[in-house]
Amino acid sequence: MLMTRPRWGQPLRRAAELVAPARLGASFRWLLASSWVTNLGDGITLAAGPLLVASVTRAPLAVAMAALLQRLPWLLFGLYAGVVADRLDRRAIVVVTGLVRVAILILLTTLIVTRHVNVAVVLAVLFLFGVTETFGDTTTGTLLPMLVDKPDLGIANARAMTGVVVWNQLAGPPVGAVLFAAGRALPFVSEGVCVLAGLLLIVRVQLPPHGADGQRTRVHHDIAEGWRWLWAHAAVRTLAITIFTFNVTFGAAWSVLVLYARERLGMGALGFGLITTAIAAGGLLGTASYGWLERHVRLGVIMRGGLIIETLTHLALALTRWAWFALIIFVIFGAHAFVWGTTSSSVRQRAVPAEFQGRVGSVYLIGVIGGIVIGSALGGLAAAAWGVTAPFWFAFAGSALILALIWRSLLQIAHDGEAA
Repeated sequence: MLMTRPRWGQPLRRAAELVAPARLGASFRWLLASSWVTNLGDGITLAAGPLLVASVTRAPLAVAMAALLQRLPWLLFGLYAGVVADRLDRRAIVVVTGLVRVAILILLTTLIVTRHVNVAVVLAVLFLFGVTETFGDTTTGTLLPMLVDKPDLGIANARAMTGVVVWNQLAGPPVGAVLFAAGRALPFVSEGVCVLAGLLLIVRVQLPPHGADGQRTRVHHDIAEGWRWLWAHAAVRTLAITIFTFNVTFGAAWSVLVLYARERLGMGALGFGLITTAIAAGGLLGTASYGWLERHVRLGVIMRGGLIIETLTHLALALTRWAWFALIIFVIFGAHAFVWGTTSSSVRQRAVPAEFQGRVGSVYLIGVIGGIVIGSALGGLAAAAWGVTAPFWFAFAGSALILALIWRSLLQIAHDGEAA
């Protein structure tokens, strides 16, 4: 009797080739798998974290402090994290920060189970989470361009962004909410398992040297060197300014999104959940179509079109009162946000040498966080003075002005990335 091999192996290989083409290499597949698993854990605590804060305090100041303390480490340690990523073994940094995060999760779980968790504990844990993210995420962002050839960076970043959409935004939060309802400690145990699984996958990644020569100069010298390189490179400098300024306008509008959904669109808590789902659904469409888009449309045109969409998004939301129309806008915006994120990351990674990826990447991440923080403050002031739509009018006017100023430079940014 002849034995036949099972036929399920070939479909699995085809699926793997579709998600992560073999030409990107085995190490990229391990990195992608690690990223997807850890994004699931992050998505679980994305819902469980605010629920834990709300379970120990109702004070608005404490809730606001929780959001601030998660972002504060980026502003305090972001530049230093970039120096560390450029000086040391990058895989080791990711592993160590992951293990520290697991230790924090074990401590938090123990305090929850023993009923010793309180406001101070939660705020301290959120700050420590922010510290581990600052060093871990800064370093993780340098790994992909070390593994993938420059022409393939677009599709590789799109696959990484798919994990953010599917696991961090779509699957993770509802799982986290269900687990929290079943037991306050369960989401954090689950995240710990995801982080450990991600670490087991990341150790399979084989990284080439990234240019660190082992010489130890002063930290401020390394930071200044990174800044000088960024500022001297016209395309990378313009892209950094663009990301910072557009995050100011984005942060202003999105700072009042909950109030906007309730007061302007007449949507309750469920409706606000639909907004986040619509953005994630749009992001999934954007990342799934990125390969086709990159093959048929010039990067400069993609960047211009994306910023036009973002500018008009603020205008449309300022004008509309129809919830169904706003949801369509959010889907389109979600697609733009992830296409823009993939494109801008790929252009930067193609232009920046391996030995500067950490420091230049940290400047970008600080620009993102700093822009959102500044924009949120401006949006809150505008809403308090002129109503809930005022931040959207501010975002539209500011985005339109910035876009007009950088319109010609956008093609140069993309051209430099393609040439590199």
